[in-house]
Amino acid sequence: MRILHTGDWHLGRIFHGIHLTNDQAYLLDQFVSLVHDTSPDAVLIAGDVYDRGVPPTDAVQLLDETVSRIVLDCRTPLLLIAGNHDSPQRLRFGTKLLARQELFICGSPLDYPSPLVLYDQSGPVYFSLLPFTEPGTLRQWLALPEGTDQNNATNALIKKHLAEIPQGVRKVALAHAYVSGGTVSESERPLSIGGVSPMETDSFRDYHYVALGHLHQAQQLGTNLFYSGSLLKYSFSEVHHRKSVSLMEIDETGQLSLEKISLTPRRDLRTITGYFADILANPPTEFSREDYLMVTLKDDGPILDAISRLREIFPNILHIERPALQSRGQIPEPGGDHRQTGDLDLFSTFFTQVTGNDLTEDEAKVFAATVSTYVTREDK
Repeated sequence: MRILHTGDWHLGRIFHGIHLTNDQAYLLDQFVSLVHDTSPDAVLIAGDVYDRGVPPTDAVQLLDETVSRIVLDCRTPLLLIAGNHDSPQRLRFGTKLLARQELFICGSPLDYPSPLVLYDQSGPVYFSLLPFTEPGTLRQWLALPEGTDQNNATNALIKKHLAEIPQGVRKVALAHAYVSGGTVSESERPLSIGGVSPMETDSFRDYHYVALGHLHQAQQLGTNLFYSGSLLKYSFSEVHHRKSVSLMEIDETGQLSLEKISLTPRRDLRTITGYFADILANPPTEFSREDYLMVTLKDDGPILDAISRLREIFPNILHIERPALQSRGQIPEPGGDHRQTGDLDLFSTFFTQVTGNDLTEDEAKVFAATVSTYVTREDK
């Protein structure tokens, strides 16, 4: 069986004030073309389809268009589970009706309490759909003891699914979870307030392939657990990630063959570091100037309107870092009543906080002359 595994689309994401829906649509158009070209037996989406529980309308429309093209045009079964960013109730609307078109949406374990079965030329493949679910819901449904945490509750759900799968058949789990040993990114939201202890890889040992969502870096844990990673780079900490989708083939004995397929974003995420004048004089040429950019300036002095001047070269700069200014120590506690402090003393304190240097005698004279000129003009 050939499976195309993706996840963590986060449709509707806003990144440094930029709505990424058009960027996501650009990649998903390539993804649908990939489905058409590779002809998988199933497409798996491992949760966090949306970026928030109440997604914007353009994100809902994009999902609708994408899954319709996969299921109706490519005639490919699609299995989709909810992640911790999704609203299970909204995502699961029309579940029974859509299943007739082989669009299997699992917002809650109750939607598919038993494994789903798909067939290829070698026979059946059983799929356990394991969406992110709060432990209280699992405790109630599975009649677990009060106080059972999320990981133990999820393990109980896995055990229930495995008990319904015959021996000797191929088994696949589609899950949204944090598994021990996985590499995290800045753009992931914790699975619960205060965090949650990771699941152990051993929880999934009986499955031939585990298609995971939640962690945004594509990675393999053990022999059978795979994160496909997020659709786009959603943090500047992910600049060096290689985003991809996973094409997995499972033969009749359960042996796996994996191919990672990269998609080309409309604009990549980049970082550059240097002095302001050097970047203006010799801007980097190894990437598109249209890419989304974070610039780290090494200058320790003031720069007038740095971001606007840099945007004349790189129109999609999203953020500027000034580490030299940020590392100049803590602002001292104010002493006395500032209303009784003279202008020069106030400015001297401000100057030291911003530059890390004391005001020189010549600089103090320039300040005094400037204030004197301003006051004279006001009097007139």
